[in-house]
Amino acid sequence: MSKKTILVTGGAGYIGSHAVRQLGEAGYHAIVLDNLYTGFKESVLSGELVIGNCGDKELVSKLLKKHQIDTVMHFAANTIVPESVSDPLKYYGNNTCNTRNLLECCTKADVKNFVFSSTAAVYGIPDDPYITEETPTNPINPYGTSKLMSEWMLRDLATASNLRCVILRYFNVAGSDPQCRIGQSTKKATLLIKVAVEAAIGVRSKISVFGTDYPTEDGTGIRDYIHVEDLASAHIKALDYLKSGGDSVTLNCGYGHGYSVRQVLDTVEKVSQTKLNICEEPRRAGDPPALIATAEKVRSLLNWQPQYDDLEFIVKTSLAWERKLHKLV
Repeated sequence: MSKKTILVTGGAGYIGSHAVRQLGEAGYHAIVLDNLYTGFKESVLSGELVIGNCGDKELVSKLLKKHQIDTVMHFAANTIVPESVSDPLKYYGNNTCNTRNLLECCTKADVKNFVFSSTAAVYGIPDDPYITEETPTNPINPYGTSKLMSEWMLRDLATASNLRCVILRYFNVAGSDPQCRIGQSTKKATLLIKVAVEAAIGVRSKISVFGTDYPTEDGTGIRDYIHVEDLASAHIKALDYLKSGGDSVTLNCGYGHGYSVRQVLDTVEKVSQTKLNICEEPRRAGDPPALIATAEKVRSLLNWQPQYDDLEFIVKTSLAWERKLHKLV
């Protein structure tokens, strides 16, 4: 094996499975630790799947020792914002406490490199829609807070030990593997493009637009959508950066421009050749008018070159996966 084995938590999930596949293509061997609560074993196309919880210190310690692992990629988390509001302890338990247990195991096993899956939700509702890594963090829901608390633990551990980390703050992830081998299979998903293509194929009867009176060109919210393949490749670049001796760093992951809800829905209608049943609803509390990554740093520091910065392509791959998932192709 030309490159060492690494541990990937949550590697059977949506983003993690794309990263695991790319790791295999790059010559890494992944030990995928996933409890399959929201992940799917058939999504693990590379490496070795171990069914279990990343907060299980005995299991994690055993895996780190057995495979002599010095690098961890941590995706495992609950990610549904409304659920985090209704069940905050679930999120603090799984996202924060389990990360704390994982980090304890990493410290004892002298893990050197750690890539962490974080979120733009740590910023809350910023004053400026263009968000840099220096934008103050002020999460407004338990999901964002649980991730920020994990970031703080990583920051402090990196200061106190030999561990170095790359924290990647995702913006709006969408799309699927262009070859349609894996994609987003999460039930009751809330991400706009996933919901919209479900509506396009008849899985949902309608799609709601929450807020049409924002101070944007068409009155709907604007977000920075990033293709999951590009996001996964940023993790591989982060791993290479750490392996080459890079210092700990926090980076935004987005394209640096946004699309409105109406633009997304127009694109879904165009690609699917289907008229959507769109219902206009009042704004949801806590939804900012626009969130766009200022993401020059991830490109320059990691030499990351996104390949799929195209809304039609993002929708096309999302739609292809949804049709396959529901056996419509």
